[in-house]
Amino acid sequence: MIKIGSRGSKLALWQANWVKSELEKAFPALEVVIEIIKTTGDRYQEVTPPENMPKGLFTKEIQDALIRNEVDVAVHSLKDLATDTNPDLLLAAISERANPYDALISRKGNSWRDLPEGAHVGTTSTRRKSQLLSLRPDLKISDLRGNVDTRLRKLDEGQYDAIILATAGLTRLGLKDRISEELTSEVILPAVGQGALGIEIRANDEETRKHIEILDHKETHIACMAERIFLAALGGGCQVPIAGFAEVANGQIKMQGCVASVDGKSVIKRETSGASSEYKELAEGLAKEILAAGADKLIQHFNK
Repeated sequence: MIKIGSRGSKLALWQANWVKSELEKAFPALEVVIEIIKTTGDRYQEVTPPENMPKGLFTKEIQDALIRNEVDVAVHSLKDLATDTNPDLLLAAISERANPYDALISRKGNSWRDLPEGAHVGTTSTRRKSQLLSLRPDLKISDLRGNVDTRLRKLDEGQYDAIILATAGLTRLGLKDRISEELTSEVILPAVGQGALGIEIRANDEETRKHIEILDHKETHIACMAERIFLAALGGGCQVPIAGFAEVANGQIKMQGCVASVDGKSVIKRETSGASSEYKELAEGLAKEILAAGADKLIQHFNK
């Protein structure tokens, strides 16, 4: 038997059930069950977390259960998983990436370009806020909390003119038709790991590893590891507006990185490319280039 640890939200359960289904297809005799675990992040869905909260708002309790042998597998949205994970844990698989981009959902079907002047946009992400303000400084952007259904309800009630969510999450929940516009990387560079699932196990659990490895997608794994190395090299916390996005094809990797100020007045964006076998060196080099261009000062401001 394999026990999967998951948050209880609709999206988290979709992700856990996808892992369960793939394992059962590959190993018909294997029994797979899902254990729902409440995380700190779930308790702060409707209110702003206190300052200086530890990393891993949506992952720590599930990782703790994994270490205590209460579950065998932890399924995370990879973008929620901190880069400095416990050495007793292993990121055994990264699933094939779904659409990595953000999506604009507006009440009147507007694109970001034709939102009315001063339109009210909802997002809790400083990454999204900073990049959108760099393009539309007239917009009013404020926090938007809750699960996907709650956020859409707040939009429909008129609390916002538009909101921004991840395309992958909306698609997985059958809500793709709500999308007014897909925000490609030319508009808003995605979060590190966005669209992919990170599947963790105990580092010494070889039996579970043999099962989980079939879920790993090589190109996505390389791309997302490059993004995570880039993020770690910058040393920014979860509130810093950092974005990183890599694509791997035909043995090559192309990567973009961005650090911004929350008001969008300063956006430092660079890109690099090369052989995918050199993803680590390319990611670290991109981080150094962005830091040298002034991102170090932006990050220091957040880390005070």
